[in-house]
Amino acid sequence: MSGDKQEHAPQAFAGPRWLLPSALVKELGLDPGGSGRTRRTARDWVVDFCCFLLAVFIGLLAADTLRSEDLPDGYVVFDQVVGALSCAAVWLRRRWPLGLAVAMIPIGFVSNTAGGAAVVALFTLAVHRPFRYVAWVALAELALVPVFFWLRPDPDVPYIWAIVFGVLLTGAIVGWGMFVRSKRQLMLSLRDRALRAETEAVLRAEQAQRLAREAIAREMHDVLAHRLTLLSVHAGALEFRPDAPREEIQRAAGVIRESAHEALQDLREIIGVLRAGEADDGGRPQPTLAALEALVAESREAGMKVTLVQRVTDPGAVPSSVGRTAYRIAQEGLTNARKHAPGTEVTVTVTGAPGEGLSVTVRNPAPEGRVPHVPGSGQGLIGLTERATLAGGRLEHGPAADGGFEVRGRLPWA
Repeated sequence: MSGDKQEHAPQAFAGPRWLLPSALVKELGLDPGGSGRTRRTARDWVVDFCCFLLAVFIGLLAADTLRSEDLPDGYVVFDQVVGALSCAAVWLRRRWPLGLAVAMIPIGFVSNTAGGAAVVALFTLAVHRPFRYVAWVALAELALVPVFFWLRPDPDVPYIWAIVFGVLLTGAIVGWGMFVRSKRQLMLSLRDRALRAETEAVLRAEQAQRLAREAIAREMHDVLAHRLTLLSVHAGALEFRPDAPREEIQRAAGVIRESAHEALQDLREIIGVLRAGEADDGGRPQPTLAALEALVAESREAGMKVTLVQRVTDPGAVPSSVGRTAYRIAQEGLTNARKHAPGTEVTVTVTGAPGEGLSVTVRNPAPEGRVPHVPGSGQGLIGLTERATLAGGRLEHGPAADGGFEVRGRLPWA
């Protein structure tokens, strides 16, 4: 996801880079270097300088209270020197948040002027590290609060109230830091969610395009295979019977011309749908069960022997999608019979009723003599099987008992 983060980062945050903390700049992939430790942004410098001033200010307030305590002069100097070094260490809080917070536990216990640096270190730890680290450090500091005020009591504040104030201050610092951390994590999670949604949208679009191409390929096969088979049959007849009567030659040439014209028209429509990217409902209507008689008549005109048996109680009530699938099954069965069993009598049987389903059977006997192998055989039946499955039905095909071939389709009809 690192490459995706860098690619989509400008969309995740459209504002200036200097407004973000360096931790977010690294997570969002906005660092121009792309490797190594991310440099402080302008916002980081401002925040770090404010934290340094806060630590110095709290240290100066604590230094004033040293006068009211009965401490040796050497210890007072030691307390102030340690506090000054702790304030300087605040500039390292982003690089070593856990190490600085752990180091400030004993330092804050022995030096009163280091209290401001300890507050900043605890806040930084809560922002940059998980809660389990923050909890251990906070509990260690809370355990030392009663001991610290017992050894170095404040003359102006009672002991109990001093402990309560220390506990509340520690809880407020941890809560504030965790709130800042949760806001940053929310920003990162929203960005990751947006990237995932964008990726899923791209995948869905690619899947839709693939499914559309597959549907167009199936439709192209179902439509063109029937036309091209007619062309092949009649062209073969003209090739092997050059001395045929003039009427038969004219009839075969007419069938070839009409089939070529229909094939080109169907191909133009399919290519138009492919270019448009969506189905064209304004073109020629898709064939349904009512067009089955025209299909059989066309096959008979091409010289096939076809017997159509329809036992459908209410043909007009057949859903268009079911009728279209039944039409394609019959069309593919006639096409295969014309290619693999020329000259045989094909029987197309359609039966069904609402609530019982629709059955389509295309059967042909074994051909007489040897039939040459046709390349690409079986691809249409695979596509029909998938089409019938998508329609909620099933398709079976295979050799019959008498050596012929049978295609049986069963489709739902609610």
